[in-house]
Amino acid sequence: MKPNDAHFKAEKPVHHRAIWISDIHLGTSGCKAEYLLDFLKWNESDTLYLVGDIIDGWQLKKGWYWKQSHNDVVQKILRRARKGTRVVYIAGNHDEVVRQFIGMAFGDIEIADDATHHLLDGRRLWITHGDLFDGIIQHAKWLAYLGDSLYTIILKLNSYCNHIRNRFGLSYWSLSQYLKHKVKNAVSFIT
Repeated sequence: MKPNDAHFKAEKPVHHRAIWISDIHLGTSGCKAEYLLDFLKWNESDTLYLVGDIIDGWQLKKGWYWKQSHNDVVQKILRRARKGTRVVYIAGNHDEVVRQFIGMAFGDIEIADDATHHLLDGRRLWITHGDLFDGIIQHAKWLAYLGDSLYTIILKLNSYCNHIRNRFGLSYWSLSQYLKHKVKNAVSFIT
């Protein structure tokens, strides 16, 4: 349809009181920044909570990977903050370097260790990334780094696997999600 067509109706973004986004891992090849950009195009909010692992500092220390779409995500979030959306950045384990700036604001983005969101019915939600409750992150960080490296390898295998599945007309399947589920079950059993 053409914009001047009588049936054309311009769609507007849906407005929400709050949106929570976490574990984007900008700076990694597995990041799906294009999907996030599409989501942000069609969804706006009064408050945007960035709940950890937005930028993957662990991977960026190993090697620089930064696509234009990653930059576009940062620019879109900064633009939202400039236009009046309250943006709260809560650090996670992969972007823990941000924790040194808690209580500060950069480009109208508040840096916090945690936050409280008030629902319309009066209930309160405590917002934190959750790595503070992860025993491996707190007591065996080397194991977390090892797991992260293995996860990166699995993501590459996943991409290859799904390329082959696609050739056979099969739908997307997440090797990383499958293995993560199996490891979590094993850890729960051992615990």
